[in-house]
Amino acid sequence: MANAAGPYFFLHEDTSRPFTVPVATGTAVVWSSRNPERDGPNEDAAVVIPVAADHGVIAVADGFGGHPSGDEASRLALEAIETSVRSRDASEHELRTVILNGFEMANEMVRALGVGAATTLAVVEIQQNWVRSYHCGDTGIVVVGQRGRVRTRTVDHTPTGYAMEAGVMNEREALRHEERHIVFNMVGTSEMRIEIGPSTQLRARDTILIATDGLFDNLTFSDIVEHVRRGRIERGVAHMASAAGARMATGATPSKPDDLTIVAFRLRPAPATQSLTDAEER
Repeated sequence: MANAAGPYFFLHEDTSRPFTVPVATGTAVVWSSRNPERDGPNEDAAVVIPVAADHGVIAVADGFGGHPSGDEASRLALEAIETSVRSRDASEHELRTVILNGFEMANEMVRALGVGAATTLAVVEIQQNWVRSYHCGDTGIVVVGQRGRVRTRTVDHTPTGYAMEAGVMNEREALRHEERHIVFNMVGTSEMRIEIGPSTQLRARDTILIATDGLFDNLTFSDIVEHVRRGRIERGVAHMASAAGARMATGATPSKPDDLTIVAFRLRPAPATQSLTDAEER
């Protein structure tokens, strides 16, 4: 199987419409915009890496706000994943090892900056109609069925994420908690650990969602599921971005002005919404 075009990097984006990228056996739709209350660059980043006709990797990173070089940390993390995937043996179909190697490489590169930079990193591998997640931090990965059933959801590496998973805090309490922005586990630290999710078989019209906390801190999870599960994924991504942006602007609860990156993937191809010439291709 010949490799597809790409990879497609999304760095320092401040888009007003989603991009579409063919990858593996479906289509990824990408949105990335900067914090409306900050003059600096968007510290979120994303990459879509077509590997073969039915293999692909998608990664999203969120540079640690308030620390030096957040945008550089997120870029380095994604470049490490892409470099590791690209370096695999052409006959090697197992992506797990190269993705884990990419995390380790990312951690070394970000630490080597020597300025205290850090970033989250969330990665999905897609092989035919199977998906597996890998993550570090609070950039979330969710697999949602057409009827709204949540088939897979990662646990944020945060006090509120663990409390919700343990059942001692509900979403409403978590969205208002004073420690909701504390992250325990980041790329760029000596204690970094990689959480690997189960291998999940995708069904027709299942949607994979990877998004930074700019989405999850501004919309309730039930609202996110409703946007993801039905209709064209381009429309769902645009509606989520618009709703999150409106909350950032009005200060309605929940609300947290932040960089926002959303990537949604579905097996069934969707028509393009924006030319790939606008994306950064390398």
